[in-house]
Amino acid sequence: MTMTITTTHIKSGSILLLAATGLAGVALAADPAPAAPATPAAPATFLDAVTGGKAHLEFRYRLETVDQAPLADDAIASTLRSRLNYQTGEWNHLSAFLEADNVTVLGNDTYNSTVNGVTDRPVVADPEYTEANQVYLQLKLGTFTGIGGRQRITLDNQRFIGNVGWRQNEQTYDALTFKSSALAQTQLHYSYIANVNRITGPDEGSQPANYHGATHALNGKVDLGAFGAVTGFAYLLDFENAPALSSSTYGAHWAGTYKVSDATKLNWLASYASQGDYADNLNDYSADYYLLEGGATLGKFGLKAGYEVLGGDDQPNHAFQTPLATLHAFQGWADKFLTTPRGGVEDLYLGATASVGPVALQLVWHDFQAEAFSQDYGSEWNASAAYKFGAKKNCEALLKFADYQADGFATDTTKLWLQFAATF
Repeated sequence: MTMTITTTHIKSGSILLLAATGLAGVALAADPAPAAPATPAAPATFLDAVTGGKAHLEFRYRLETVDQAPLADDAIASTLRSRLNYQTGEWNHLSAFLEADNVTVLGNDTYNSTVNGVTDRPVVADPEYTEANQVYLQLKLGTFTGIGGRQRITLDNQRFIGNVGWRQNEQTYDALTFKSSALAQTQLHYSYIANVNRITGPDEGSQPANYHGATHALNGKVDLGAFGAVTGFAYLLDFENAPALSSSTYGAHWAGTYKVSDATKLNWLASYASQGDYADNLNDYSADYYLLEGGATLGKFGLKAGYEVLGGDDQPNHAFQTPLATLHAFQGWADKFLTTPRGGVEDLYLGATASVGPVALQLVWHDFQAEAFSQDYGSEWNASAAYKFGAKKNCEALLKFADYQADGFATDTTKLWLQFAATF
């Protein structure tokens, strides 16, 4: 198969960052693309570095259906994402990474992509597009790594900063990032983000395609061995075109796994954060966030229970928000709480996993309520089955289901996904 790129959108923020990085000779590290290999051994010449790299090709087909009250017509989104990337070799501690994405709608526009004008059907935020997904220069000097340009950034469990990898158009950042592991058992991360390339871009639609501004993301993680890892963070979000979402968030994250035996493991996750208005946000507010989760793995079976709270208020625009999170991974796959409602959210959830031969199964139940006052929101069931195959396990088939039953917030929604992915 061949991917043809017809239009490439590279925003000015990315170009300016790349230019600044080249002049300064300093760049920083975002989390590398999963498909990209380790940088090849240092070649002798610049030409060797450019021609001696590695290319990867990925395809991901997805059929997504959404039945959402009170809309009479369901959403049916049949989309194919094709991705081609290239990692150069290293020359004088420098390397480059380029990645292009294309999403094609196979069939008709029978869903609201947020840009296609189909407003009588439910939203499936997978618009058709062709774009440079990542374009960056990387500098590696001992324990220091830097990257400048359009890059993927994922921090901790992605509750605050993530790439929204579930959607066909990945969220990436035009940024400068600096990482250091010079201190023992410690990883330090800082990103200056000039632009957020959102999943609804690159074209403007019913939602902003980008968040412009000057955002700072600081994250420091300490490995405590058998006691897990503790992270402290500060995220200062300044969005010129969405000032009501500008916020300062300070907090800590603790996650770990304790091995009882070869077959039995205990795992935990605890997080707390405090958020307030920042930059040009005219809403004077403060809100808290916390998450407690515990689980156990018994051979091929797993159990977990968790309680996540995003604070709310009687006043509008005072709830705890996480606009840069990988939101699909939290509060149910039906995506009813992408924006935290005025009263906040309390999410009590129970989950189970199992491996049956080559098939990975998952089942999760959620109960949602308001945090600031007494109100039931609804409940949701999530279920999935994934099967990896191929000589190198480079192919995956996924069947996924979400059913949200409203009880005071939003409307009844059922979603079903069938997905096939392959990486070469």
